[in-house]
Amino acid sequence: MERKHRALLLALPTVLTLLFFFVAPMVYILVHTLHENGFSDFVDFFGDPFYRNILWVTLRVSLVSTAISLVLGYPTAFYMARTKSRMKQVMMIVILFPFLVSAVVRSYGWMVILGTNGLLNQLLQKLGIITLYNHLTGSNLEYFTMIDTQGAVVLGMVYNYLPFMILPIYSVIVKLDHSLIEAARDLGANSVQVFRRVILPLSLPGVLSGITMVFVPSVSTFAISKMLGGGTEMLLGDLIEQQYMGGAYNPYLGAAISLVMMVIVVICMVVMNRFGEGEEQAVMM
Repeated sequence: MERKHRALLLALPTVLTLLFFFVAPMVYILVHTLHENGFSDFVDFFGDPFYRNILWVTLRVSLVSTAISLVLGYPTAFYMARTKSRMKQVMMIVILFPFLVSAVVRSYGWMVILGTNGLLNQLLQKLGIITLYNHLTGSNLEYFTMIDTQGAVVLGMVYNYLPFMILPIYSVIVKLDHSLIEAARDLGANSVQVFRRVILPLSLPGVLSGITMVFVPSVSTFAISKMLGGGTEMLLGDLIEQQYMGGAYNPYLGAAISLVMMVIVVICMVVMNRFGEGEEQAVMM
């Protein structure tokens, strides 16, 4: 009993911090929204095709960004965890180095690269690729439109959040028991079977953590979509900012949208935790 009370006492600061900084603000927003307008703001959000389209675009862009990050991040993390060369340290530095610069500054860098007169378009012009494209298609383009598009937003998200996919997967794979891999090879498994039956199932906790860490900020971001999307690709984060800071000032609708976003985030985390528990039990069996 004394040990139990001691554990509760040690956990008390963490519980109070979560209640004060996370639970209390969301409860206040919910009560404030319902007290002023009831459920009308939620009805307006889900009943308006414009808002529903923004919700769908946000989920689609976030899922695509997460999928691309997983496709790029897993092989990178696997190579870093398995290699014994000095490239491991170099790659780790390359992955962590962007964190020394603000995400806003990095996004401005992509604006310079992808702009109509940006570095990439200038390079394509000098290489004659734009001229070749015009010749093949019969068009008369002076530059490729890369900025202010949904693809630019996805690129910005992948670039900013890819380390959040690589690092959890790397931390799991690097700690794998090599005796399990050797045992699988001794039992006649080839490289593909070893990866599919041993390495991949054991690395799923890192994969699930990476998916959560990329999907959650992708859903809630607004700076990346605002700078690389140019306002033409509005996401939920941009819509919330517009309700508080823009001309369409409506804090109650903004609070309702914030709660919808929070529900999406919580659902994502619950699903990932449930899936992780199921995979862990399957591996143990």
